[in-house]
Amino acid sequence: MEELTHLDAKGRPRMVDVTGKPDTQREAVARGTVRMQAATFDLIQTGKTKKGDVLSVAQLAGIMAAKQTPGLIPLCHPIIIDDSRVEISLNESDRTVEITATVRSTGKTGVEMEALTAVAVSALTIYDMCKAVDRGMKVENIRLVSKSGGKSGTIKLE
Repeated sequence: MEELTHLDAKGRPRMVDVTGKPDTQREAVARGTVRMQAATFDLIQTGKTKKGDVLSVAQLAGIMAAKQTPGLIPLCHPIIIDDSRVEISLNESDRTVEITATVRSTGKTGVEMEALTAVAVSALTIYDMCKAVDRGMKVENIRLVSKSGGKSGTIKLE
């Protein structure tokens, strides 16, 4: 098993030194869902929630969150994000909102955390905007789907 890279020889936290790594094109895709009652799903689908257009606000929140990742996750490198996209779709049969975030950068370190953060914050925004009508919503299955670039190359998990 590989050693944890965010710990020094004494087990204290440290930022990984990436100064010697070459810049490469990086991409990460993450997904997650928010499950809800049928009535809540209908409110979102018809745009009739009291707080406004849930899907547009969640999409914007996810894009903004990707850019704020180093301020939220300790030891995460601040990077220049070349592209951040959040796509949101409705699955009527499951009563879920499905979120996919894609983040791209050219740099020394990957963008997995930025994509995962974008999905998480989009999901939390949906929850926040709808919690008054459905406290039973579930944020589910936030995961990395794929990544490319860097030493490990392309990894597809789904």
